[in-house]
Amino acid sequence: MRLSCADEMLLLNGCPGVIGLAVVFAGEQPGVEQVRARVAERWTGLERMNCVLDRAPGEAGTRRGVLLGRRGRARWAVPGPFDPAVQVELSPCKLDDLWAQSVDRPIGGAAPPWRLFVVPDAAHGGGFALALLAQHELLDGRSLATLMRSLMDTPATSTTPTTPATTREPARPAPLTRTGLRAAGKELRAMAATGQALPARTPQETYASVAVCELPAHTVRSARRQPPDGRGATLNELLVGAVAGALRAEYGPVPGWRQREQPVYTAVPCDLRTRANPGELGNTLTAVRVPLPVEVDSPVARLRAGQAALATVPQRAAVHADVLFPAAEAVRRTGPWVTRLMTGSGRRSCFAATTTTAMKWSGGASTFQGRRLVRTVGLPPLRHPGTAGFALVQAGDAITLTAVSNARPDDARRLAGAVITEFETWARTAETPSV
Repeated sequence: MRLSCADEMLLLNGCPGVIGLAVVFAGEQPGVEQVRARVAERWTGLERMNCVLDRAPGEAGTRRGVLLGRRGRARWAVPGPFDPAVQVELSPCKLDDLWAQSVDRPIGGAAPPWRLFVVPDAAHGGGFALALLAQHELLDGRSLATLMRSLMDTPATSTTPTTPATTREPARPAPLTRTGLRAAGKELRAMAATGQALPARTPQETYASVAVCELPAHTVRSARRQPPDGRGATLNELLVGAVAGALRAEYGPVPGWRQREQPVYTAVPCDLRTRANPGELGNTLTAVRVPLPVEVDSPVARLRAGQAALATVPQRAAVHADVLFPAAEAVRRTGPWVTRLMTGSGRRSCFAATTTTAMKWSGGASTFQGRRLVRTVGLPPLRHPGTAGFALVQAGDAITLTAVSNARPDDARRLAGAVITEFETWARTAETPSV
């Protein structure tokens, strides 16, 4: 099976590419064999979970070696059903440590590039966790959530995991109208604009770090009332505004970073699934580049600016889905060099200094073998030197922030703390009556 355009770009972007989602449960930890049995029952029939990369001869085991395979490029192959004994393991450490140890270690070997860990003593209000790690070229964040929901005692039928359409031969793009060409040209210019990376001495002096923090539900509820004369803020808008404030607090005003006036961008992942394919596995997504209002002084004003920037994201994502991706799929038939050319700008740290992902656990209360789900914890991918990633996930009233950084030592902890401070500032402002 051919890799989709999104699969191939994620494979070639030069990053470790490990993403994760953990679900934390109350109660006693089940045995690993019990978990393996549930995984085998629910996932063995899913083609995507049995996929391995068909690598170039003599280069198996390296990410560079997957660039070219038979007939000129890497392909997905399904040699047979996965082995639950290989794919499902007992974690040797707590959840935070598992995230820290995994974020910069690609999942290699001959088995499918994903692992599910049973995590004892997971902390974060639970007794144990199930933690799914995968290479991003195999699965996106929505796929992780779909898979984890399918393991629950009563999985939601509306999002049953399915084979991704992205592995099939893509349709040729429809003829473009003049409006479509203008929108595509505008989006290409926006994606190519020069930006800044986070301050770091040199790429050789950057450090990978991970931090997981809990946000009180009442703080987030109060923050969502901002701006006070507006419609209120979404979780995604709050995260973008808070990240802008955190960067300002930790690194200072943008002109002082590298004596340049270029803006700082964040990449906002956008799910492209529709009602027709809600459970599709793979990489049915795009990323839209949005300027962060780091230069704005007031926390509420930063939130307003972030809301204005995010208001254009749905239309821009539609241009990716309807125009840019179909055109890229058609052009890349000429050879693997096309994907490498398209991926080139995204390999630069200044393309997006951060990534910001907000996600809610859908389907209401969930249990695993009678144990109640109490929290979800995400792991965004580690990217190039001078970047940071943020994942804000919500399950009921439990809201968790994970930050990863590839800049200064322990930047993830400091940035996560600064994001939480921004939420607390909004909450105090919303709770203080105006005079």
